[in-house]
Amino acid sequence: MKKTIIIAALLLHAGILLAQKEKGDIHKGNQLYKEQKYKEAEASYRKSVTKASQSLEGNFNLGDALYKQKNFKDAAQKFTELAESATRPDVKAKAYHNLGNALLEDKKLQESVDAYKKSLMNNPKDEQTRYNLAYAMEKLKQQQQQDKKNEKNKDKNKDDKSKDNKNQEQKDKDDKNKDKKDKDGKDKDQQNKDQKGQQPQPDKLSKEDAERMLQALNNEEKNTQDKLKNKKAKGTKARIVKDW
Repeated sequence: MKKTIIIAALLLHAGILLAQKEKGDIHKGNQLYKEQKYKEAEASYRKSVTKASQSLEGNFNLGDALYKQKNFKDAAQKFTELAESATRPDVKAKAYHNLGNALLEDKKLQESVDAYKKSLMNNPKDEQTRYNLAYAMEKLKQQQQQDKKNEKNKDKNKDDKSKDNKNQEQKDKDDKNKDKKDKDGKDKDQQNKDQKGQQPQPDKLSKEDAERMLQALNNEEKNTQDKLKNKKAKGTKARIVKDW
C-alpha cells in the first residue's frame, strides 16, 4: 500500500511538472504574441498543445496566432475542432465567433454567416458577434448581387458573340457571292473577248496567189467569150447568091 502511494505521488508530480511546462510555453507564446511575433508565438503554442493536447488556452491561442499570420484555413480548422469538442456554451460561442472571423477573411461568406449564427445560439447577448453577423450578411448580399450581374453580363456577352458570329457568317456569305459574281462577270468578259478574238479574219493573199487567181479569172472569161462566139457563128445561115 505504501509503495502504491509513492507511485501515485510520482505520477502527480510528473503531471504537475508537465502542466507547468505547458503553462510556460503558453506564457512565452503570449509574450511573443504581444510583440507581434506571431510565427514564434505559434511555435510556442504548438509546444504547449503537444504536452497537453486538450489545453483550451493553448489551442485557442494557437488558432489566434494562425489567424494573425493570415493562415485563415488552418485557423478555421483549429476553431472548428474547438467548437465541436467544447461542452460549455460559452466556449462554443467563442470558438464559433473566431471561426466566423477566419471564414469571413477567407471570403467564405455563407460559411461565416452560419458560424456567427451558431455563436449567437450559444450566447445570444454577444453584441460583437451580432454586429459581425450583420456585416457578413451584407457582404454576402453584395456578393450574390454581383454574381447575378456577372451572370447576366456573361449571358449578354454570349448573345452578342452569337449575334456577331451570325453577322460574320452573313458577311462571309455575301463576300463569297460577290466574289463569285465578279468572277462570273470576268469569265464572261474573257469569254466574249476570246470569241471576238476567234472570229475569222480575211485571208491575207500573197502576191503570187493574187496573180494566179487573176490569171484563172482571165482564162475563165476568155473561155466564156470563145463559147459565145462559137454559138453565134453556128446560129448564122450562109446567104447564097445565085447568078440567074
